[in-house]
Order: sequence, then structure tokens, then C-alpha cells
Amino acid sequence: MGLAAKTRTTLEMIKWEHSIFALPFALTAALLAAGGLPALPTLGWILVAMVTARSSAMAFNRWVDADLDAANPRTKTRAIPAGLLTRQFVLGFTVLTGLLFVLASAELNRLTLYLSPAVLLVLLGYSYMKRVTRWSHLVLGLALGLAPSAAWIAVRGSLDVRILVLTAAVTLWVGGFDVLYACQDFDHDRKVGLHSMPQSIGIPAAFWAARLMHLAMLGLLVWFARLFHFGVAGWLGIAAAALLLGYEHAIVSPKDLRRLNAAFFTMNGVIAMVFLCFVATDVWLRR
Repeated sequence: MGLAAKTRTTLEMIKWEHSIFALPFALTAALLAAGGLPALPTLGWILVAMVTARSSAMAFNRWVDADLDAANPRTKTRAIPAGLLTRQFVLGFTVLTGLLFVLASAELNRLTLYLSPAVLLVLLGYSYMKRVTRWSHLVLGLALGLAPSAAWIAVRGSLDVRILVLTAAVTLWVGGFDVLYACQDFDHDRKVGLHSMPQSIGIPAAFWAARLMHLAMLGLLVWFARLFHFGVAGWLGIAAAALLLGYEHAIVSPKDLRRLNAAFFTMNGVIAMVFLCFVATDVWLRR
């Protein structure tokens, strides 16, 4: 396989385009922490840290789950089971991107450097959670939810407890849509003994669990808006997120999962970007 083809396969493996999920919330926190646009070097290293951390976590997940992916009809065409990338290459990519994440953390400030191993532990540890607990969805949520708190620390060099509300909101948002996504693997997970909310409580109940998580997420966003004294634009961002979440739940049901990919990939990216745009507008108007 040539370099260009290997690069394309690697980018497909880590689903680099899905960085759109957590990145807007990290940028939201960075804008609030700076009271506007952060210094460009800081913003640049935040982007490097976000991309490398997520790339390391995704590659590690593919490395850990290679045998499970090979046995699942939905995932058997992924890079390692299909023989497109070797386990050794994927593990090396995991280590390299993890080291680049630590480097980016060191370039931001001392606290981000000190916390970088703990962040990697959460990100990489998620890959084992579905082997031991039905609550693995919330661990994935936390992996993405750390992004706004990490970005705040990157800008300020310290943690403000108010940003933890956004971390909790993102955790529930991601956890909820991961519960929905796991419904696709209900039969496979039950067969091989993997844990998930759908496998544990059934698909209809899992849908209700996801709805409750997303309702709680919206409640946390309202609290977050009050803590940071959002103006009209910020509140409109929360309203837009609520409407989009409602649409996401309207296009899928326990009996019809055909549009699940649209709900999972397209709508969640839109929700994150819309929220960022409204909050950025709110920050700009208040300057």
C-alpha cells in the first residue's frame, strides 16, 4: 500500500472528521476563558492537543477491538480485520499521537502537562469498558466531556468549577447518543458477552435512557448559561440545540434504526457547531 493510500486508510480508521463532536465545545470553553479569541499560539496548541488525543484514542480502540470487529458483520471491514493496516502500525500510531498530545500539553502550560497522562488514561481506558460495565457509554462521554475543561485550563492555567457543568453536559450528550448507536450491535453484543445499555435493558428502555440523558444535558446547559450570564445569543444556542436534539430523536425509534447514522454523525456535528456559533456570537456581543 502506497503512502497516500495508507494515509487515507489511517484517517478513515480514526474517523478524523468526527473531531467535530468535541472540538466545538473545547473552543466554546476557550472563548469563555479568554473573554474572546485566545492567543493564536494557545489556540493552535489546543487544536493539536484535541486532534492528537482523539487520534490516539481511536487508534487504540481499533487495536484493542480488532478481534471483536472481525467477528461483527457491521465492523469486519475496518482496517485491521480487513488487513489494510497491521496491528503493529496501529499501535505505533497510537503511541506517536499520544506523545504528540503530551508535547502539545507541555506547550500550553504546566497544569495541562501534569494532567495529560490522566486524560490519556480516560481516553484509552474507554476501549476496555464495554467488557466490564453497561455504563461504558458514560466513560466515552467523559472522554469527550473533558475537552471543555481541558481547553479552559489551557487558556487560564487553572480550573474554574463552572466549566465542569459543560463537561457534565457533554458527557451526558455523548453518552446518550452512544447508547442509541449501540442499539445496532444488540445481537452481537449479547452473543459475545459485551456490555451496553441496549444489551442490558433492551432497546426500547435504552431509548428512554438516552432521552433522559439528553434532557439532563439540556438542563445542565441552562445552568451553564446562568453561571456565565449568557445573553440572548447564548440562550438561542441552547434553544437550537434542544430543537436539533428533538429532531435527532424523532428520526429514529426502537423499531426503526435505519436513520441512526444520520442522527449520530450528521446531527451531533450540527448541534456542536451551532452551539459554538451562538456562544461565540454572545461572547463577541458582550465585549
